[in-house]
Amino acid sequence: MAKRPTKVSRGGSAKKLNVAKYSKLVKPTQRLRRLTIVWVDNNGVPFNTTGFFATASTVGGRLIQAARFDRFGVVQFSRIGTPTTRNIVIRTFDANGVLFRVRTVPEGNEAFAIIG
Repeated sequence: MAKRPTKVSRGGSAKKLNVAKYSKLVKPTQRLRRLTIVWVDNNGVPFNTTGFFATASTVGGRLIQAARFDRFGVVQFSRIGTPTTRNIVIRTFDANGVLFRVRTVPEGNEAFAIIG
């Protein structure tokens, strides 16, 4: 079992901060700049996707980009910025071009998991 860090006492009482005062200064940060897709099994474990690739297209069928999966079940689409501004259809294929999954990524996402 991992050892937990101990609480450090600095003496004196802790100062409370006014949350309303600082809430406008602290903004959420965007971590993923490009659309990232992770292909996992039902337990959340990524598949070994060596040789697999995926295509991203609009709902109307216009191809945006095709990209290769790495061996850890992750594909990044360098031409699709985040958060996405429209629904995107992701199709996954094996090395022989056999279609495996078709999923629609809703707008406003940075990452999406294909389960199963």
